[in-house]
Amino acid sequence: MENSSNFIRSIMKEDLEAGKHDKIVTRFPPEPNGYLHIGHAKSIVINFGLADDFNGLTNLRFDDTNPLKEDQEYVDAIKEDVKWLGYDWDELRFASDYFEVMYEKAVLLIKKGKAYVDDLTAEQIREYRGTLTEPGKESPYRNRSVEENLELFERMRNGEFANGEKVLRAKIDMSSPNINLRDPVIYRISHATHHNTGDKWCIYPMYAFAHPLEDAIEDVTHSLCTVEFEDQRPFYDWVIAECETESKPRQIEFGRLNVENAVTSKRKLKQLVDEKFVDGWDDPRMPTISGLRRRGFTPEAIREFVKATGVSKGSGVVDSAMVEHFVREDLKLKAPRTMGILRPLKVVITNYPEDQVEMLDAENNPENEEMGVRQIPFSREIYIEQDDFMEDPPKKYFRLFPGNEVRLKHAYFIKCEDVIKDENGNVVEIHCTYDPETKSGTGFTGRKVKGTLHWVDAKHAVPAEFRLYEPLILDNEEEAADGEEKTFLDNINPNSLEIVQGFVEPNMKDVKPQEKFQFFRHGYFNVDPKYTTPEKPVFNLIVSLKSSFKL
Repeated sequence: MENSSNFIRSIMKEDLEAGKHDKIVTRFPPEPNGYLHIGHAKSIVINFGLADDFNGLTNLRFDDTNPLKEDQEYVDAIKEDVKWLGYDWDELRFASDYFEVMYEKAVLLIKKGKAYVDDLTAEQIREYRGTLTEPGKESPYRNRSVEENLELFERMRNGEFANGEKVLRAKIDMSSPNINLRDPVIYRISHATHHNTGDKWCIYPMYAFAHPLEDAIEDVTHSLCTVEFEDQRPFYDWVIAECETESKPRQIEFGRLNVENAVTSKRKLKQLVDEKFVDGWDDPRMPTISGLRRRGFTPEAIREFVKATGVSKGSGVVDSAMVEHFVREDLKLKAPRTMGILRPLKVVITNYPEDQVEMLDAENNPENEEMGVRQIPFSREIYIEQDDFMEDPPKKYFRLFPGNEVRLKHAYFIKCEDVIKDENGNVVEIHCTYDPETKSGTGFTGRKVKGTLHWVDAKHAVPAEFRLYEPLILDNEEEAADGEEKTFLDNINPNSLEIVQGFVEPNMKDVKPQEKFQFFRHGYFNVDPKYTTPEKPVFNLIVSLKSSFKL
């Protein structure tokens, strides 16, 4: 976190100075039931960054307590995302590493009269729990003897009961104003193969019970989580106290990171993937870290964005323009400038020699002279953008129209002399003349023109595909409130992806996946690692050139 001041950092500093800990230990604890998204990036930066500030340790720990939803694919993807963001963990851990210890702690609770086996169904448990204004009712099985509970719990472990037939619950207070303390379930039966432990277990701890034990086993000093877990903190502390752990981690909550028009629910992201609204977790429209990476976002930009949002208790929705701002800031000195034509219109320069090709100098990045100069071919036929020509333009239109003169970037002035149309009246070709005295870089000052167009030489152009993106979700209101599925799917933007076929400069022929460029007047683009072929590059629009965001 680069020594940035925030309330968590202050707590850690005070705890060290008071001698509570010899070293700060944090953990990033994802559940491997989906891919990480932009919201997780904040947790990664906070946990790893704050530990680094104090020369502490951070574990990557997978909270793999639900085999029905978890998969090795997600484990591998999460590890890749954390590394890509620029962090390395001190130890790789799994909740499943501690299943035996957790079982023993559950037995301890039973022996202390602090846990019992319940036969109520999940629906009955919900009914008995009560509401925010009404206390819960005690289960008729709450006062089973310690001996009976121990026997039943062992039989649960041995696989003698079906899924849902019994659960183990903590015995706390069914009238507590905090619903999380109304005898929460801490173990359930699940006859499912686990990605790490296979078929060794058929009972699995609930996340709220497992998490504090994992922290204590790993000697985590500060267990950092988002604010929705604040109401769970009393139960977290109860588990630490009643399970008599040697280590006493402290849970601290911070505000979630929500970005405008971005889905940050794993369940909904998975639905988008499963129902083929996108072409995978790494679709560039997805706010997953893998999607952002494929689109072309850089780890440096994401880290700086997260740091700029700050660390506080409050959760709000961040303008997506803020994310894009940091991408532009990171790429402006790194990305070479080049020219690409997304919707081509052919221009024939009638007074240019038919067989002549000349090489023109073009700077690779005017903001970074160290990136040098490239040479681009120029000949009689070129492509320009369709919207850079209008036959009957409005006032203050400074691009190409009949009788008007414009500058070609890095080349010459050209003047529109004739317009060629097809049988339907569509413009298919423009005939122009050029002035050889106006070559770029020669210091020509005879006259000025107001328009400068980018172009690609038609004879040497490389065919390319461009993928242009708009937000996948049009309205953030319902998403932020976790609205109904119907509303969520109704908000999908039908124009979130537009694919166009155009051309790029010949020096772009051998681009590599994940290389990034700024196409003059269009924006920053990334070479798509999924669809690019040796014959045809595919470019994903990362961000446009214009930013409305101000720091």
